[in-house]
Amino acid sequence: MGTLSLPASGPVYVDTSIVIYSVETHADYWPLLKPLWEAARSQRLTLVTSELIVLETLVGPFKKGDARLVSAYDELFQSPDLRLVPVSQPILREAARLRAVVSSLRTPDALHAATAMLGACNAFLANDREFERVPGLSALILDDVAAGR
Repeated sequence: MGTLSLPASGPVYVDTSIVIYSVETHADYWPLLKPLWEAARSQRLTLVTSELIVLETLVGPFKKGDARLVSAYDELFQSPDLRLVPVSQPILREAARLRAVVSSLRTPDALHAATAMLGACNAFLANDREFERVPGLSALILDDVAAGR
């Protein structure tokens, strides 16, 4: 198993899968992600994501009727460890531009990428290879980290 190489400082974007793996302490990924959250807690890094993540992460727990898990996500959303960026008109315009450039990019992913790019994030942590196709996005794919690549 590899090690997540983190920037020394600055904003790091976390995609939905990263938040899900973290909150639900996914056995394969949590050991890689724990240092990321420790860096945020000690304020060495700022973790950033779109408010869109609220919708994306809560669907599963609501479907299962898992109030404990809903509460765990809500706690993270209120935490100083994660900055939620509102979806704004400039983000929507950049997302549209990105979808025009990368036609296979889905709207939610375009919103995440646009939020990271307009927020000048030093890294974009995800587990979806589609983000590697976005020009100008510094995508780190968690499966690559896990494989030591």
